[in-house]
Amino acid sequence: MKKKLLLLGLILSQTLLVAQEEDAWVFFTDKENVTEALSNPITILTQKALDRKAAHGVEVDFRDVPVNEAYISGLKAEPGISVWAKSKWFNAVHVRGTFDDIDALLALSYVNAIEYANTNLNGSRGLIPVGNKFEIEDERVMFNYGNTQNQVEMLNVHLLHQSDYTGEGMTVAILDSGFTNVDTNSAFQRLRDNGDLLDGYDFVDREPNIYAFTGNDHGAKVLSTMAGFVQDQFVGTAPDASYYLFRTEDVFSENPVEESYWVEAAERADSLGVDIINTSLGYKNYDNPNYSHAPEDLDGQTAFITRGANIASEKGMLLFNSAGNSGASGVNAPADSPEIMSIGAVNAQGDYVSFSSQGSAFQPTQKPDVMARGAASFVINGGNGIVQNNGTSFSSPILAGAAACLWQAFPEMTNTQVMNFIREAGSQYDMPDNFMGYGIPDFQLALQNGLLVQAEQRTEFKVFPNPVIDNLQIILPGTIEQANLLIFDVLGKLVVDTTIYRIDDGVNLEVLSSGVYLARLSAEGNTTKTFKLIKE
Repeated sequence: MKKKLLLLGLILSQTLLVAQEEDAWVFFTDKENVTEALSNPITILTQKALDRKAAHGVEVDFRDVPVNEAYISGLKAEPGISVWAKSKWFNAVHVRGTFDDIDALLALSYVNAIEYANTNLNGSRGLIPVGNKFEIEDERVMFNYGNTQNQVEMLNVHLLHQSDYTGEGMTVAILDSGFTNVDTNSAFQRLRDNGDLLDGYDFVDREPNIYAFTGNDHGAKVLSTMAGFVQDQFVGTAPDASYYLFRTEDVFSENPVEESYWVEAAERADSLGVDIINTSLGYKNYDNPNYSHAPEDLDGQTAFITRGANIASEKGMLLFNSAGNSGASGVNAPADSPEIMSIGAVNAQGDYVSFSSQGSAFQPTQKPDVMARGAASFVINGGNGIVQNNGTSFSSPILAGAAACLWQAFPEMTNTQVMNFIREAGSQYDMPDNFMGYGIPDFQLALQNGLLVQAEQRTEFKVFPNPVIDNLQIILPGTIEQANLLIFDVLGKLVVDTTIYRIDDGVNLEVLSSGVYLARLSAEGNTTKTFKLIKE
């Protein structure tokens, strides 16, 4: 009997231990209407409090803003949770419940971290940074590029992706040859799932089935450099843009009718509201030599396809074309058009490769315009395999995808403005030549230049990238020359207090630990911006 009582007591004590309530602090991710509250502080503090702060030079900040009551109500509705106190300074509440019930609160989108009063329960679970919760919340923010890392990072397009410029909202038309199995291959599953594979048409065979085998899979490879996605192995330069696919090339013959197909497709693209056209085709020599273009015909205004490209640009579309694979023999049409961005090829080290078509005095503007990787570029073929191919056929769409991400940042700007941003960001913009044009563009620099232009009309701050790894860029609005930046951690502790100037190259945040912070920018004239900052 005594043994049974001892056993019963042990069971009861274990049950009580498991069910024991704990005290903990739950920290929230943000607050409600912070900007409005800080711009009108009398709504959150008494006049006496404001007078006291003013007398002692104490600024009203994020910590003075009340806790979001909706968050508190949400916690109270969770099983086994009772709320006992709240703190606006810490943006937190004191809760009581079992460990399991409290721990489950981490699944709530507005809960940033939990700290237990019993510090033995914290371990690695206490004060969990929100950065861990949000790391894969939007797949576009953090890509593992795998095979495409070099061709993406060569242009600094990965930095645009980190700023969430991934082509979202931009529409691209690809005018090419075969788009074999794009409708079934897993490399384009993400594209299809997101509803970004819009439509297509075969102008050669006059039928809507764009995915049938038509002699090669060149168009599928071109599309892959922009829109292909294989987890941890392959990411195109504009994975979230939308795409129309048009077949205008007949690989079984070379005839000027293909120039007409191209113009017809460009007209269709215009009518559909396409933003960008990429063409990895070029025309110079035909099966009937009487139809071939002489070098002097490649003057930006003679070939039928070139004249069509000029009109397409006038209609507001941004056009990219492979410069060609003819080396010293020169560019093909329509790459001779002054209204087209003609893209040459470099290798993985950024050096000119001999097959890349060179510009000449026949073109009225600098050709090629700029360069991207076209030697041993990584592409996905019609058989769903990741392979390497050579050609300006691939440097052009790699760069066109980057341009889609850039234009996403400036939807109000014209195609000509975006073209200029890209050229001006070229590695040899000050000394262009007929081999590499303006060089390899730095799209992060193009973004910054665009933002500076945009800032002249802006009335608010522009902050990027967010999430940030090390360097936070801040564009000041209008004519403001300097601003104050304050950054607070989740406990409301001020961790950064610095002055930002218009000419700064950014703020180095390398010293900050990964997690979520609250930042506030303020400048003359009561211009303020309060935002959540994620540090990776």
